Amino acid sequence: MFSGMSNHSVDGKGRIVLPAKFRDELGESFYIARGFGNACIQAMSAEQFNAISQKILELPADKAMALQYTFTATAVEVTPNASGRVMLPQALREFAGIEGDALVIGMNNRIEIWSGKRFEQFIESQKETIAEALTLLKL
Repeated sequence: MFSGMSNHSVDGKGRIVLPAKFRDELGESFYIARGFGNACIQAMSAEQFNAISQKILELPADKAMALQYTFTATAVEVTPNASGRVMLPQALREFAGIEGDALVIGMNNRIEIWSGKRFEQFIESQKETIAEALTLLKL
């Protein structure tokens, strides 16, 4: 289960070091792809990627194709190098607006990699939804 948040740098070659605890849980190689509905990059284990891919195939054809174009087609299998760095393809970095620094966030069954600025804007836009969700949790 992924949790936590940390700041990381993306080097000039588009590589990022993910936290060791995340790499251990993701496995020797894992997948990165566009975020679901958010301008971020998500990373998940091969097992999680395969489970989502199978669920996509079970959807009605038009819905499955839409997700295949935006998720499956953008997915790349990566293996961290000896220093723990993984390459974030340029197309994914551009989609997420990541330049130089990135925010790595644990999201239960996957991680997300965000531009810090875009993440702050996203959280600001979610204030009402967060308040409603807390009410539903009855905390």
